[in-house]
Amino acid sequence: MIYDAEANIMCIELAKGNIAYAKQFGNFIIHFSRHRKPILLEILEASNFKGQFDNITNLKDIKKIIPAN
Repeated sequence: MIYDAEANIMCIELAKGNIAYAKQFGNFIIHFSRHRKPILLEILEASNFKGQFDNITNLKDIKKIIPAN
């Protein structure tokens, strides 16, 4: 997990792989492989969400929120 304070963006790597395309859902951008597997999650205006991530303890918790299909 990387937080860029200047850009106010948080990036979370969900899996290894090459990014083929991305979809934006409000303040979230999910980058997918060509097989529709989520690779990277970007959170715009992340300072609004930053405190909520303290409750997520590992990558498995994030994968429950963002299904692979």
